Amino acid sequence: MERPIATHTIIYPLAARSRLIRKTTHMQAHAGFLTDHAVHVLSYSQTKIIWKGRMRRRDFVITFAASAAGSLIVGRSGFGKSSEQATEVVAQLSPPIEQAPTLLTAPIELAGDWKHMLPHSADQVVERMRHACLDGIRLISDRQPTRLRVDEHASGPPAVWLHPDGSSMAWIIVDISERDWSKLAYQFGHELGHVMANSWQPHAKPKPPSQWFEESLVEAFSLRGLGRLAESWRKNPPFSGDNAFGDAIASYRDDIIRRYSALADEQGLSHDSAAWFTDHRSQIEQPGLNPFAQAASLTVLAEYERTPSCIEALGALNRWPGRTGIPIENYLRQWQASCDELGASTVLPSGLRKTFGIG
Repeated sequence: MERPIATHTIIYPLAARSRLIRKTTHMQAHAGFLTDHAVHVLSYSQTKIIWKGRMRRRDFVITFAASAAGSLIVGRSGFGKSSEQATEVVAQLSPPIEQAPTLLTAPIELAGDWKHMLPHSADQVVERMRHACLDGIRLISDRQPTRLRVDEHASGPPAVWLHPDGSSMAWIIVDISERDWSKLAYQFGHELGHVMANSWQPHAKPKPPSQWFEESLVEAFSLRGLGRLAESWRKNPPFSGDNAFGDAIASYRDDIIRRYSALADEQGLSHDSAAWFTDHRSQIEQPGLNPFAQAASLTVLAEYERTPSCIEALGALNRWPGRTGIPIENYLRQWQASCDELGASTVLPSGLRKTFGIG
């Protein structure tokens, strides 16, 4: 009869390896669990042993139980079905854990009237923009949706609909014209930034005085995504022969940046960001993506481009009572504490605090 090949893995401290092997085979054999062949499976020469410095008792018990169960099947049922049966036993002892979707992998569905778009164009643009915004970014939020819905409305501003139905779906509303892919990517990117910042559940109503700050963060998020989308479109367009449209996306982005740069010069942000905040605070704290938040988004964009990994901190936003309805000084402190709790980089909150001179 062909000798079985051991598939068991025992993890145990190095100093105890000889004692472990002798004790394992001796105890199980005398308990009537193993035949001679099964004992051989657990012999020193046939068992794969990974020597570790430490291992918790519970982990060893689970690993040992799986190993013993496999040996029991080999000993009693013969070698023909032992592998399949051992796999079943191990699966029962340690069932696979299904990974929850992330903001990058959650399925996207389209809703609303998309008839003015070419078939399957909107979903491709949205998916490409999602990757442009999120590829390479660590998603650390503990409030990520399991689905995304992108809803085309004939009128009204883009937004995240805070629907109180108890679902785990983030609902993004856009308003675009025929084949305006740049506008679709831009609007979707901005609202995706709000979703990343944990502003998609029913209680996430935007409030002053710190709403302007979130708006500047997610506007910069979309502008960065547009730049990456333009580059990827030139190299590998989603539609055959459409490489040149990457230049159109870049031009759309450049127009926005030029407008915001002019605002930053007019407001004094380009010259002294700390004085800009002190001198214009009451105007800056007006709700929405106001002209001051638009100008500030370029300061944030510079941080994103200098240190892309800092973007992960958006996932730590708004995880505290009051959300944006607290003063910016407290908002930044709460954000930094939330980053620490989730193990996220604090480069962005600490950097922007210094840039704007916020105590």
